[in-house]
Amino acid sequence: MKRVELIVIGGGPAGLSAAIEAAKSGLKVVVFDENAKPGGQLFKQIHKFFGSKEHKAKVRGYKIGQELLAEAEETGVAVVLDATVIGIYEGKEVTVMVGDAIEHYKGDALIVATGASENMVTFPGWTLPGVIGAGAAQTMMNLHGVKPGEKVLMLGSGNVGLVVSFQLLQAGCEVVALVDAAKQVGGYGVHAAKVARCGVNFYLSHTIVKAEGDDKVEGVTIGAVDENWQMIPGSEKHFEVDTICLAVGLSPMSQLLKVAGCAMVEDPKRGGTVPVIDERGETTIKGIFAAGDVSGIEEASSAMIEGRIAGAAAANALGYLSNEDFKDRHKTGEKALNALRQGMFGPENKGKKDLTLTEEGLLLSQSLLQKGYLEEQEMGAYPGVKTEIKGIHPVIECTQNIPCNPCQDACVKGCIKIGANITALPVVDTQLACTGCGMCVAACSGQAIFLVDDHSEAGYAAITIPYEFLPLPEKGAIGKALDRSGTEVCQAEIVGIKSAKVMDHTSLLTMKVPAEMAMKARFYKAMG
Repeated sequence: MKRVELIVIGGGPAGLSAAIEAAKSGLKVVVFDENAKPGGQLFKQIHKFFGSKEHKAKVRGYKIGQELLAEAEETGVAVVLDATVIGIYEGKEVTVMVGDAIEHYKGDALIVATGASENMVTFPGWTLPGVIGAGAAQTMMNLHGVKPGEKVLMLGSGNVGLVVSFQLLQAGCEVVALVDAAKQVGGYGVHAAKVARCGVNFYLSHTIVKAEGDDKVEGVTIGAVDENWQMIPGSEKHFEVDTICLAVGLSPMSQLLKVAGCAMVEDPKRGGTVPVIDERGETTIKGIFAAGDVSGIEEASSAMIEGRIAGAAAANALGYLSNEDFKDRHKTGEKALNALRQGMFGPENKGKKDLTLTEEGLLLSQSLLQKGYLEEQEMGAYPGVKTEIKGIHPVIECTQNIPCNPCQDACVKGCIKIGANITALPVVDTQLACTGCGMCVAACSGQAIFLVDDHSEAGYAAITIPYEFLPLPEKGAIGKALDRSGTEVCQAEIVGIKSAKVMDHTSLLTMKVPAEMAMKARFYKAMG
């Protein structure tokens, strides 16, 4: 038996964060991860994170993963890969399969950060090759550079379904439809909007009837469902696809904690069966902690903070961190977590379908919730849209209370204000002059900011949009401008392209369109 002060099970965002925090306090830490590479889901996440600077906002997931791995190495954390923990026993003893060998460890403390697994739904044909989980699609695209398919139907409109749909488009796939049995979009509206303006149609209150094909997926039939989730006869729609992607939720991988004897609870708001934990992340067995999705499904940002709290708690429990220092770290972590858990997507609102107003008392866009995009006539109600400004100015189509504020920090002139409440809707200050630098456009994690210059040339307007597709069009290229629903509305000429290292792969395209299209044109489509 090998003796270790702290054993961390799981090398994802929560596990690595916990290991680093504990190692900083002087503990000898070993991390076991069953994968060939550490980092968990972070290396699949090529999108920019939400939140504030402390939450790694506007930084892409894979870069955060790289930072964590470098920090783990610097702090002396031992990471053992291809290592599957198969049991936790009395006295915090652990058995691990490393390659073909079974190894026996005893820890003074354990942190379980095993994450979550993808849920599946069954329907006729669901076992055909070509029916895959959204996480599998991300692995294929973002880790191995393989397209999951040519024509894809996505089932699920939560953040995972929306984010992966956009990444499928970036990989060159055609997303023929985004389907969800729920009545409204489940994820952030800004994620839905960037998918919709690419021309993807949303089918809410719909589900899959059957997958079609003999030895692989060749098509899919969907149908509408009523309020009792029953199929409505005659509502079927057929699509030719070669891939069906499922993003129907996650379940905590909490089996090890249950086997260890930790008290468990069934909590639908946290994703299923989870351990009972205190504010330190400690389970009902002293010295065993849990962090990340294994203790409740949330975003990776929250998992990293929970990991840091658990790592500090383990260091405190083993005498490496004073009570006073732990209180300070716990207070900082709780403050960061609370910021992420505010707004219409916070835990207290999870599952609610009757929210109608923003925190500011403005009507939530029903078009955004039901179609995935804002209607033009709704825009004037929101503080980020100021049509009375002459010349170049930002138009911020962020209309839901989500925890995010990079736009405020990005504007050197202070034209954009959110304030101390991270979920407040961004406000454009009409008294300050925008320089047109575009940093707010590039910084927005939801790609919801556009620069509009309706006085650039008589009869025309210049619209600057965020663009994350390759190849980039050349200056002078003529294409089509698409509106928020993905409908072609006019001809567009590319008059400016800006890319810079600080923009982190978000290029700015400026397209010239007829003046009357200034508040309509929101995406560019190349000819041919």
